[in-house]
Amino acid sequence: MSLKIPIEISARHVHMCRGDFEELFGKGAELTFEKELSQPGQYLAKERIDIVGPKNTFHNVAILGPFRSATQVELSITDTRKLGLAHAIRQSGDIADTPGCNLSHGEKSIWIDQGVIVAKRHIHMTPQQAMRLHVRDNEEVCILTHSYERSVIYADVVVRVSKNFRLSMHVDTDEGNAFACDTEPFGVILPLYDTATYSLEKWTEELLEGISR
Repeated sequence: MSLKIPIEISARHVHMCRGDFEELFGKGAELTFEKELSQPGQYLAKERIDIVGPKNTFHNVAILGPFRSATQVELSITDTRKLGLAHAIRQSGDIADTPGCNLSHGEKSIWIDQGVIVAKRHIHMTPQQAMRLHVRDNEEVCILTHSYERSVIYADVVVRVSKNFRLSMHVDTDEGNAFACDTEPFGVILPLYDTATYSLEKWTEELLEGISR
């Protein structure tokens, strides 16, 4: 038996390191808790910043706490195009060689050399849930969404396992708009061959080469 995996849509947001935050909000400034998020220990802060690109600026962008070791800006591909930035699809925390941007608050502004990513779609789950679903940390799976007349299959969904996680799949606004999600969207892991997941990219290549399964 599979598990019903809630799907959450993440709008653009920023994770900040303490140093960058203090440059914008003042020495000794702290994030102000506003609302708890679905993952334990994560929260929406009251503070907001602007993301400035070569073409446009996004105002009043949410900051998520707590502080991280490095500042990370998470956007959709549509967002990066509007700002005039290149896009790099990465797992959270993997920011090496990613684009940078300006961040501003009021009259203060900083430049980050890297950290702008399009987050790779992923599922948070506990070790017990991973055992039940026969998946491992960092394994990639396919997810079939439950949606009225517009279901989709998400390929290359990264499994992230920790005892501190709560079961949920995270997609960005572009991905969320691809299916007609209702008030409680969910999906299931889709076994394609012999109860194992299978790369849809490899499947496409095989079909083009005339290989049938």
